[in-house]
Order: sequence, then C-alpha cells, then structure tokens
Amino acid sequence: MRDLRLAVRAGGGFGLGLAFFLIVVTLVPFAVGPRTELLAAIAPGILWLGALLACLLSLDRILALDWEDGSLDLLATAPLPMEGTVSVKALAHWLTTGLPLVLASPVLGLLLSLPAAGYGPLVLSLLVGTPALSVIGTFGAALTVGLRRGGLLLSLLVLPLYVPTLIFGAEVARRGAGALDYATPLLMLAGITCGTIAVLPFASAAVLRVNLR
Repeated sequence: MRDLRLAVRAGGGFGLGLAFFLIVVTLVPFAVGPRTELLAAIAPGILWLGALLACLLSLDRILALDWEDGSLDLLATAPLPMEGTVSVKALAHWLTTGLPLVLASPVLGLLLSLPAAGYGPLVLSLLVGTPALSVIGTFGAALTVGLRRGGLLLSLLVLPLYVPTLIFGAEVARRGAGALDYATPLLMLAGITCGTIAVLPFASAAVLRVNLR
C-alpha cells in the first residue's frame, strides 16, 4: 500500500508509462501513413514494443527512492524476508504500470487498425507477459541501486532479458490477429513469467543484501 500511494502522488510515476504508450501508438500512424493493411500487420508488434518501453520508464523508481531516504535499510531489517519485499515491490510496479497498459491496449489497438480477432489474444498476452517485465525490471533495479545515473545502465541490463517475453508476447498477438492457433507461444510466455516469478525474487534479494553491506 505504501508503494501504491507513492506511485499515485505527483511525480510518483503513475500514468507516465501509460502516457508514453499512448504517444508511441499515436505517432506510428503518422510515420507509416494511412495504410490500413500495413498498420494492421505491424499492430501486434508495435503495441507490445510500446508496452515494453513504457514499463522500462519507471523501473528506476522501484528501489531508488527507498535507497535515497534510507527506507531500504529498514526493510532489510524488517521481519518480512527480503524476497517478500522485492516481490511486493514488483507487484506494486505491475499494478501501477503493467495493468493500466493491459486495460488501455484494446483502445490503442483501434488506432493501429488491429483486426477484431486480435483484441482478445493481445489483452491475454499482455496480461500474462507484463508481470515478467515487472519482475525482471525489479531485478535490474536491484543490480543498479545506489549507482549514480544508473538509469541508463538499468536499461542496458534489462532490455536483453526482455527479448524472450517480447518475442512470444508479440507472436501471441500476431497469431491471434491472423485467426491462427496461439496456444504454443502463449504457453511459452506463461512459462517465462512463472520462471521469473519463481527465481528472480531470490536473485534480487541476494543482490540487495550485497549492496546494503
């Protein structure tokens, strides 16, 4: 609840990712031109790429503010294990960044002439895949916490880890838009998300313990 309250405050970052997502999707038709068939073909990839970059914008706020005011030291000595703290922070990031992107994606799909058959698979792929983006981003934030100007380094570390989620998420949306079977890429996407949730909180907690020594 504390992280949610901080996110919705002025300057807390809530809505920043959603605004960036809207800007990216709005600018693409201007760059491509009024070519409905081309927009429909690239819509799944553009929507997923926009969602990924929008999640990337707010990653540095996950742990940096707690590091600056000393709250992270208190959390490290709290009864709650550090793995639990990291997991809750990743959940708060998804609720304030990933979930709004999932809810806004059908509306933004209209701007890109996404086929009617693609809306369900698009929302499903984002709903399954965006938690992995938040968990991976939390791991990157743990690696760079305490570094001056660590935002750029965070992006360089996290982007390669985002690639599998982007590939399978966009493939689910693309196959759904083409009325094809998308069960296989959806299962792969779900596997990536489950794997990151199971493993990365422990890695993030271990990195934070090293940085706090």
